Formats: sequence, structure tokens, C-alpha cells
Amino acid sequence: MEENPIPHKKSKTTAEVRKPQVYVLRDWKEYLGESSLIVFSVLLALVLTEYFNNLHEKRDTRELLNNVRTELIRNRKAEREQYVYQQNILKAIDSALKTPAFMQKIVSDDEFHWKYIMPDGVVNRDLSTVAWDVAKGHNITTKAPFGLISILTDIYANQARIDKVEEKVATVLLSWESRKTANIHETLILLRDNYKGWAFDRAPGLIAKYDEAIKMLDAEK
Repeated sequence: MEENPIPHKKSKTTAEVRKPQVYVLRDWKEYLGESSLIVFSVLLALVLTEYFNNLHEKRDTRELLNNVRTELIRNRKAEREQYVYQQNILKAIDSALKTPAFMQKIVSDDEFHWKYIMPDGVVNRDLSTVAWDVAKGHNITTKAPFGLISILTDIYANQARIDKVEEKVATVLLSWESRKTANIHETLILLRDNYKGWAFDRAPGLIAKYDEAIKMLDAEK
């Protein structure tokens, strides 16, 4: 008995396998619209980023300036107190220069008894620069008005000069010549001149600049 032969399947031709492809035709207006949307999105992102960066920078600038303002208020109080203290030192020096008995108390047994004229030390207050140093580290000089930066720079420069009085007076007091009784008159004159030249005579101008700068900082709030 003969078996029925299995019919062979015909292989499909390439034309039969290839599926039809659909091409969507788009005009130039659609491309232009999409390109414009992309450009707009990028520009909007840049504008928003710049806006928020400016807000952040302004907030940081206000904080830095507020810290400087607080520091100036403390320094103004300290300088007013120091001015009174140094005024008393100068009075004590003048009194010693006019009173030989008092002068002899100041230098005896090869020792300078500075407590007679400066009971709380060469200076009795410190003038801080921390807030100003931090502000400069954050480029505050490029972010605040020129007039404000100018007076702040001047204030802190004068503070540095006033702080020099401690070094200058110490140089006089620690020299061997200041311990000699025969030199007490000259030593007192040197002390007086250093106090006046480096600190006391500068104090009124510095205090006035504190007042001016604090008003300018208040206006920046």
C-alpha cells in the first residue's frame, strides 16, 4: 500500500516576506515647532537656574553683611571702652611725668611696675575681624556697594593700626633701658607717644566710621 506523499510547502519569496513600511511625511512647520519647544525649554531652565542662584547669592550676601554689622556693633562698644581706658592711662603718665615720687614708684629694683599706669594691661579690649575675614573669603567686595566696601575696608585697616599699639608699647616695656631709673622720664614719654599715635588719637575717627557703616548696613537690609 502506497503512502500519500507529504506535499512540500513552497518557500515564500522575498517579496512575499517583506512587510509594507509606512512613512509619515512631516512638513517644516512641525520640525520648527519641535525645535522651538526644545530651545524654549533649555532657555527656561537656564533662566530659572540663574534666578534661583541670584536669590541664593543675595541671601548669602545679606547674611554676611549682617554678621559684619553685628561685629561692628561689638567693636564700637569695645573701642569706646578702650578709649576711656587709654585716656586714663595717658592721665596716669602725665601725672607721673609731673610727680617725681610717683615716677620713682613705676621703676624700682630694675623692674617696670606697669600696673601703676595700665592696671588692665596695654589694651583692655580686642577688636574682632572674624566676620569681615569670612565675608572677604566669600568675595563680598564684588557683591556689596562700593561706598560700603570702601568704609568697611577703612575701618578694619584702622583697627589693625590701633591693634599695633600693644606691640609698640610692649617693645618699650620689654627693653632693658626702660628698667633703668635714669630713663623713666624718656620711657614714659615713649609710652605716651605710642598710645596717642597708634590708638588714642585714632579712636574718635574710628568710632564715627562705625556709626556711619552701621547706618549704611541698616539701609542694605
